[in-house]
Amino acid sequence: MSSPFGPQHAPAGDVGAALMMIDSRLKSVYDGMRKDESEDEDEGSAASEAERRELAGHVGDSLGPGGVHELLDGACTLIYLFMTWLRQAHEEHGKDVIEYVVPTLVTSMRMMPRSIRPEAIPTMAGLVIAAGTGLSPSLWRQQYGDWTEAEITPLEATAFLLAECINRITEDQDFATRLITDALTRAEEEL
Repeated sequence: MSSPFGPQHAPAGDVGAALMMIDSRLKSVYDGMRKDESEDEDEGSAASEAERRELAGHVGDSLGPGGVHELLDGACTLIYLFMTWLRQAHEEHGKDVIEYVVPTLVTSMRMMPRSIRPEAIPTMAGLVIAAGTGLSPSLWRQQYGDWTEAEITPLEATAFLLAECINRITEDQDFATRLITDALTRAEEEL
């Protein structure tokens, strides 16, 4: 019996816009890691945060009638696709993706108290667990009502952390982005 929370019932959202935000954040972090330690990190992080906010504003301005909801669904689709890849990679080694990915994700989010409020962490873990068990994170979350403003940044961080996990596993800083762009290209070709 098919679950009403299955991905086939979920809107994909604006995956391209969500991916653009995650890719921008990944590039910002990787560029920051490459910078010389002697540079003033506070100035650099303030500049990168301003750039991220500006990009988010441009993305928000470019969204269609569905606006933010399309972006939220797109981020959930990314989480689902990233967890699908991670589940397959872990299963190849006889490991459970939930056992290995969720604790690391939660630990990372707890280390980001300015960006992620503690009360948002269980919801983000729930999204990842839903995706890891083959359910749509978007539909799973929808049963609890509308998204709150306090969940928006943690949602982006969750997608970012999963992408970074994939990049670390593959030792390729562009792998997660390429994984999604290749899937989008294949989907367009099938239409």
